[in-house]
Amino acid sequence: MSRLFVLHVLWLSVIQLRHFFFIGTLNSMLQRLTAGDPSLVNQYINAFALTQLCGVLCAPWNGLIMDRHKGKPRAAGESEQEADLRASVLSLFLTVLQCLLFSICASMPYLLLQYFTFVVQVFNRAFLYGGQAAFISVAFPSCHFGKLYGLVSALGAVFSLLQYACLALVNGPLDGNPLYVNIGLTLLSLLAFIHPLSVFLHCRSLASQRAISVST
Repeated sequence: MSRLFVLHVLWLSVIQLRHFFFIGTLNSMLQRLTAGDPSLVNQYINAFALTQLCGVLCAPWNGLIMDRHKGKPRAAGESEQEADLRASVLSLFLTVLQCLLFSICASMPYLLLQYFTFVVQVFNRAFLYGGQAAFISVAFPSCHFGKLYGLVSALGAVFSLLQYACLALVNGPLDGNPLYVNIGLTLLSLLAFIHPLSVFLHCRSLASQRAISVST
């Protein structure tokens, strides 16, 4: 397996795990922050559900970022696939940045802040799954898209089983307080920055090779 593929799996898995853990602990978090007020808990759950419906409005923004180079002249000798790969760097980076912001907000015990957390979470989810498919389509041969997409999704799902260990830790030794797990997952999400950095360096290497071949 190529380095780009392995890092893409890591990128998806880490961010997806953060989302799954947040959803799994959302109700208990709201119970704690509202001191068990059922009307307030219901209000925030409804707000979360409403933001999830807005995901369809968030996805096109990632597509605009991926396609921002369309219609612009490419560098001498640059292929369309290379231009698409270079355009994906910003999308991958913004997805990790959103996850980091979302994770920090979700870790803070402030009730009103959770409205903002819901908004960032739905943006990040839309960027995550849209970016996952888009990257596979531009980084690897199209004839392998279905197999690679399925394999990435399967490996991400296996990695997501760690959420049960996290939940057991929260419900056991941490006595229902997910703060330390949230901090750990926030630090873990920093690993996802490796992927856009790796793609950036890969594109720069291709550009250097192209410049050398043009000059000779």
